Amino acid sequence: MDRLTVQEAAARLGVKEDAVRKRMQRGSLAHEKEDGRVYVYLDVTQDTTQDASHPQAQVEGNGQLVEELRDQVRYLRVQLDEERESRRRADTIIAQLSQANSALARRVPELEAPASPEPRDAPETGAGEAERHEDPFTEEPRPERSWWRRWFGFE
Repeated sequence: MDRLTVQEAAARLGVKEDAVRKRMQRGSLAHEKEDGRVYVYLDVTQDTTQDASHPQAQVEGNGQLVEELRDQVRYLRVQLDEERESRRRADTIIAQLSQANSALARRVPELEAPASPEPRDAPETGAGEAERHEDPFTEEPRPERSWWRRWFGFE
């Protein structure tokens, strides 16, 4: 048994002085008070500086764990920033497409079919054939419009 001061016992055990005092209070460490000083009796087997279950070893192990968790948090923050940037770009694209769509919607009246639309069930002609139909209101015949001109409302 070694007779040590609280500070020496804390250093040997690898804990804080408060921890040594608390152990004395609980009765897990033998101690005595002499001339206003407190002395702690430690057995050689109580020297835990080399022990793997030593609190300092646990702190170092926890320190490695904490550092690993910090690395993961950094990685996740980078991922979150990238996702936010991606979302911002997508929102910008959606807003631009919405503006373009509304601009095109305003042009629809300009592109409306003429006042006397042709019947929709009219037979379609091939690309090379231009059938001539008589317009009842004019004297000269005019060629039939192609299907895509009828579909998009072009003359």
